[in-house]
Amino acid sequence: MHVVGRSVALVGLCPQLLRVEAQLTRGLPGVELVGVPERVAREIVVRVRAALVSTGIDPPPTHVVINVAPGELRKSGAGLDLPVALAWLGAIGRIPPALLDGPLALAELGLAGELRPVAGALAMIEGLPAVSDPPTAAWVAAAQLDASHARRLPVHAAASLGALLAAVSREGAPPRLPVAAPPAPRALPELADVAGHEAGKRALLVAAAGRHALLLTGPPGAGKTMLARRLPGLLPPPSDAEALAFATVRSAAGLDATPTLERPFRAPHHTASAASIVGGGDPIRPGEVTLAHGGVLFLDELPEFRRDTLESLRTLLEEGEVTLTRVHGRVTMPARPQLVAARNPCPCGFAGDPTRLCTCVPDRVARYAGRISGPLLDRFDLLVDVPRMPATRLADVAPGPTSLELQRAV
Repeated sequence: MHVVGRSVALVGLCPQLLRVEAQLTRGLPGVELVGVPERVAREIVVRVRAALVSTGIDPPPTHVVINVAPGELRKSGAGLDLPVALAWLGAIGRIPPALLDGPLALAELGLAGELRPVAGALAMIEGLPAVSDPPTAAWVAAAQLDASHARRLPVHAAASLGALLAAVSREGAPPRLPVAAPPAPRALPELADVAGHEAGKRALLVAAAGRHALLLTGPPGAGKTMLARRLPGLLPPPSDAEALAFATVRSAAGLDATPTLERPFRAPHHTASAASIVGGGDPIRPGEVTLAHGGVLFLDELPEFRRDTLESLRTLLEEGEVTLTRVHGRVTMPARPQLVAARNPCPCGFAGDPTRLCTCVPDRVARYAGRISGPLLDRFDLLVDVPRMPATRLADVAPGPTSLELQRAV
């Protein structure tokens, strides 16, 4: 008997449809899983066999060949457990094979038969390519909360393999996963809480209105980060489609995929590698520049970032996308965030500060400034000095306009 099921492999942000084929053949009793790396295949077979036995199913002593196609696509992760188990059950006659042709199966199996969530399920469902015979539904673990935000396909869920098989025998499919409620707005950092810094506030307004790159320079504690974190509150709120797209990117990165009504704000540490900023890994995952797409990418302590990391940013911010070329193919991901950066004026941070003495010699200051190349510095449309506010002035400063008022102006 030849059985065909469906699943998905996520490459960057691009889901690739998989066919999971199972067939009984002549040979010694056992299971041969092909189309995935040998180590991954061994692990999947061990987990699936243990889950079947825990569910009360003792597979007959037959020779089963299970193929995950296309073979040239590199696959990894435990999300193939459920489709392999269902194909195996279909081949031995425990499930009607016709039931497996429509839905996508996306779940990891525990040894006791429980279904566990997998990373990137929302991205796998929402980013499905257009095909002549599209999937009809998605079957996931009951704990796969991010899948409740999916709009592309109806999502069905079960807590265990036994519960899924019982539901299939009665209803033909597991219970429908309830659609998540629309996200509620969350309070963002308020610009009216910032005392003084009129030039910095004006720069934020201009940057938000024109999507300009902004570089803030000032001594430690002057308020550079405080100002930068208030920029998302000035940007127009995302539409429902944009909020879902942002959540899809976070899902592909293995992060919280709950849609929100604010634009992304990402602030990677200056020790971050080029791969974590641009994207990469095996399997390929989006980096910070893609996670900040449509929002703000904040680089604090800009001169402390590695030179190769900064130079890679310079090119991709011009193009608005990241293209990663690997042995197994090319992956393109969006990368059009609004760039905001902050730096100290010198290594000690107090050059030009009227209250603290700078201890840096001129040559050291020049080398520090030279860590940012001219072409990268040219990408910043706005260069703003952020001086330290004396404590005696803070109580005398009148409150400024709120973030909402400035957002309307933008």
